[in-house]
Amino acid sequence: MEQTPFIFVLGNNKLTFTIMEKRTERRKHFLHTNVAGFMYWDGCEAFSRLEVGTKLEMVREADNKHDCDAVALYYKDYKLGFIPGSENEIFAQFLDMGHYDLFEVRVCRLCPDAHPERQVYINIYIKRNEK
Repeated sequence: MEQTPFIFVLGNNKLTFTIMEKRTERRKHFLHTNVAGFMYWDGCEAFSRLEVGTKLEMVREADNKHDCDAVALYYKDYKLGFIPGSENEIFAQFLDMGHYDLFEVRVCRLCPDAHPERQVYINIYIKRNEK
């Protein structure tokens, strides 16, 4: 597709822009939340290794005795905690149906001086189906 520059002149000001092809999003923001239970698992050990943008993994814990919809969050072999119980049902259902690659989880904020339950915040994205 050939790109055509457009020029607008308003008084002594000239504005030039080019119309580009529409870009396809590779993911859409779905949820922003904290990591629940961070102080009870490996969060303290892993905290210094985390950065904004670090990718985390969702692991379904259907046999969790405290929450039948539990979805744990891992960084490598470190269990950081869980998606909060008030937010986890939809993720549990998708993971139960085998949609492991539907979501992408990234650290979006680190607050070392906050209470442990508020030290790590994540964004969860829905990934584009590339099939």
